[in-house]
Amino acid sequence: MTELADRIRALLEGDLAIEERRMFGSRAFLVDGKILVGARRGGSLLVRVEIEHGAGLLGRPGVTHAVMGARTMSANWLDVAAEAVADDERLIFWLDVAREDAAGRS
Repeated sequence: MTELADRIRALLEGDLAIEERRMFGSRAFLVDGKILVGARRGGSLLVRVEIEHGAGLLGRPGVTHAVMGARTMSANWLDVAAEAVADDERLIFWLDVAREDAAGRS
């Protein structure tokens, strides 16, 4: 989790709209008080997207519905496996997806 959070922080550096908080046992990165992405235990990435977009992204390798506790979240909360964000290029893809969808929610 710490390594992924460090990578996210470095890639989002300079974006003054991003706030970082510890939430739900992970490191969350927020825009306007809403979760954009989160670094989770085991190195997986929590990604918040528009629900319509999430359904299509579920078919990508390493992507599942996020689970928090015993609850499986809706299609706008995705869990991206550590191996699916193992390099910065793939992590940037997911950060961009989350930012684009967050911009659409504003």
